[in-house]
Amino acid sequence: MARFEFKLPDIGEGVTEGEIVGWHVKEGDKVAEDQLMVEVMTDKATVTIGAPRAGRIEKLYADVGHIVKVGDILIAIQTGNGSRVSAPQMPAATAVGDIKDALPGTGYFGEKRATASASSGSSAVAHVAAAPAPRPQPAANAPAHFNAKPLATPATRQLARELHVDLRTVPGSGPGGRVTRDDVVARSSSGNVPAPVPTLANSNAKKPQGPAAGTRVPLVGLRRRIAENMSLSKNTAAHFTFVEECEAGRLVELRDELKPVAEARGVELTFMPFLIKAVVAALRNTPIINSSLDVEKNEIVLHDHYNIGIAAATEQGLVVPVVHGADKLSIFELAAEVQRLGQKARAGQLSREDLSGSTFTITSLGKQAGLFAVPIINFPNVGILGIHRIKERPVVKNGQIAIGQIMLLSLSLDHRLVDGHVGAAFAYDVIAGLEAPSRLLID
Repeated sequence: MARFEFKLPDIGEGVTEGEIVGWHVKEGDKVAEDQLMVEVMTDKATVTIGAPRAGRIEKLYADVGHIVKVGDILIAIQTGNGSRVSAPQMPAATAVGDIKDALPGTGYFGEKRATASASSGSSAVAHVAAAPAPRPQPAANAPAHFNAKPLATPATRQLARELHVDLRTVPGSGPGGRVTRDDVVARSSSGNVPAPVPTLANSNAKKPQGPAAGTRVPLVGLRRRIAENMSLSKNTAAHFTFVEECEAGRLVELRDELKPVAEARGVELTFMPFLIKAVVAALRNTPIINSSLDVEKNEIVLHDHYNIGIAAATEQGLVVPVVHGADKLSIFELAAEVQRLGQKARAGQLSREDLSGSTFTITSLGKQAGLFAVPIINFPNVGILGIHRIKERPVVKNGQIAIGQIMLLSLSLDHRLVDGHVGAAFAYDVIAGLEAPSRLLID
């Protein structure tokens, strides 16, 4: 039996190390070529690597949570060849080509997260073998479509396992033939489909499932990044939060009036485009909140563009896709962009551009938002606006008690740059736009 040593490949873009966040195999297991083997998180992506050879797992060289350098041996596999072989370094172009859609983003808590499948890239590493293992072939009664090496993100592969769907038989509708979540659901005939991933500002998020009581869970992968970057934000920015209510009746009426017009254009109109418009208008009046602090140069950077991040929950974790040039887009254009980003987030296809460059952030839990919360600044932004559920409440109008549709806003700001009265003025500018939303249509 030959001993094949697989090393952490160079996946390009300056990556020098990765954290082992999950093994799909254990010592003694038999594996087929391209079988999911290990998940490695770098500061660029979380990559699931497939087995480069068929054989038996002889040794795992790193535990979950360990940091492995590029070129370090990850795993040894006993193969059927007659000599000892060692995997060469993966060419950067090969790896990056397979994870072109897996690029970093910063979430509500500042975490970086993106997911991709690099199984076909990892199998490219193993081209030195004298006789590669035979590829799996479709059964005689297999469907017309069969791809022995389907491209799919780890989340899509997990869904396929849950629904007992063979990814090799699923035609991919994503970029480069990548199999998406929707492709898997369409193939499934079980009828037991998990709830869809929440879209941007979607209130129908699944109830989180935590670990069993009395157990210990390693702080690794995404949760470690969340912990590190949340601490960075809290320990760097001097947070203060301003909370105020907004009468959203006219906003609800205008959205309902324009919704059919948007649907005729193939666009779903949520409240988010109006919120973005109101925030941009307020940022124009208060430039300091559309800024960041360059600590090394001891300078405040006042941005001349308005890129609004929108915190979004996905199965892989919380990400913040960014609406670039929000000041240049109409309500319907903003709605289309929010919809596009939501679709890409669900499919795990957000690009570096989609996830970078925010100058201010909006976060919402929709119907699960409660009374109000204290959001944590999406570092290095100066501020983040929390949007909460619109509820019917008694209000006083012209000396009379009436029923109003009230929404609470919670604005967290960095007190190093923003004084209290400046933050309050900004909040009231946002509220003024939301309470007279027809003015937002003028731009």
